[in-house]
Amino acid sequence: MALSIEASIETWPIAGTFTISRGSKREAAVVVARVSDGAITGRGECVPYGRYGETVESVCAQIASLATVADRSSLLQTMPSGAARNAIDCALWDYEAKSSGTPAAACAGLAPLRPLTTAYTISLDRPEAMAARAADAARTLPLLKLKLGGAGDAERMRAVRAACPGARLIADANESWTPTLLPELMRTAAESRIELIEQPLPEEQDELLAALPRPVPVCADESLHTRADLVRLADRYDAINIKLDKAGGLTEALALLGEARAIGFKIMTGCMVSTSLSMAPALLVAQSADWVDLDGPLLLAKDRRPGLYYEGALVYPPEPELWG
Repeated sequence: MALSIEASIETWPIAGTFTISRGSKREAAVVVARVSDGAITGRGECVPYGRYGETVESVCAQIASLATVADRSSLLQTMPSGAARNAIDCALWDYEAKSSGTPAAACAGLAPLRPLTTAYTISLDRPEAMAARAADAARTLPLLKLKLGGAGDAERMRAVRAACPGARLIADANESWTPTLLPELMRTAAESRIELIEQPLPEEQDELLAALPRPVPVCADESLHTRADLVRLADRYDAINIKLDKAGGLTEALALLGEARAIGFKIMTGCMVSTSLSMAPALLVAQSADWVDLDGPLLLAKDRRPGLYYEGALVYPPEPELWG
C-alpha cells in the first residue's frame, strides 16, 4: 500500500547552550515526517546536520519529493542515507507497529525493550567550567560524555577527572585533534581513565589511526554512516557510533549493528540534540550497545509530550503513543 508523506519543521529550546568543537547552538531544529493511510499515522523525527550539507529546508524538500512511499526496503533503494531517510524510515516502523498492534521491537525480531543507562553530555568549555558541571552531574548520573575541542583538552580531561573521581567518562573530540596533538592527548585520556574517544581526527585523516598506538579505544563517528564504511574502518577504529540520522533510519542501523558486531567492533548508540521521538527508535539499537548516548531530551529546556521517561540516567522504553 502506498502511504502519503508529509513533513514539518519544529524547533525546541536547549537548556542553556550546547557547544562542540564546530560551534554552539541554543535550539534544536528537527524535521518530523508523517506517513499515513488516512486512518493510521506513523511518525519519525530527524535532525539535519550541516556537517553533511543538510538543512531543515533541504531535508523537507527531499521528503516532499517522494510524495508516497510503499515500504522500508524500497525506501533504502530510492533515497540515500541521511536525515530525510531516517525520518521516513522511523515513521514507517511506527506505522507498522500501530497498524499491526505489535511493538516495533517485536516487528524487528527483538526481545521486549528494557531500560538502559545513557551517558550525559558535558558541553565544551573552559576546564574549570566543565569540571564544575561534571561534578554536579555526577551526583546522579554515572556516565558522562565530555565534548572536547583540541587545544586545552589535556587540561579539560584532567580537571573533570579530578572533580569526578568515581564517574565513568567517555569523550568526543568531533574531529578537533591534530596528528601532532594525538599522542599526548591519548596518553592523557588513558591517565584520566577515559573509556572511549570518539572521532579524534578529521575523517580525511583517520587512516593515521591504523599506524598509531591506541591506549584508549577509539570510536568512529563522523567517519561512519552505513555498512559500506565498515571494511574501510576496521584497522582504524575499535568501536563505531551508530546514529540513525547518519545511517538513514532504523532499518539500516539494525543491519549495520549486525555486520559491525560480526567484524568485531564495539558499539555506541548515539544521537543528535533532539526530542524523545528521535530517541525512541534508537533504543532498539541501543539494547545491545556497549555505550548508550541517548541524552538528547535531557539537554532540552522541554521535551514533547508524551516523551520518554528518564529516571536519572536510566531511560525507559517508549509508550506506544510516542512511537513504536
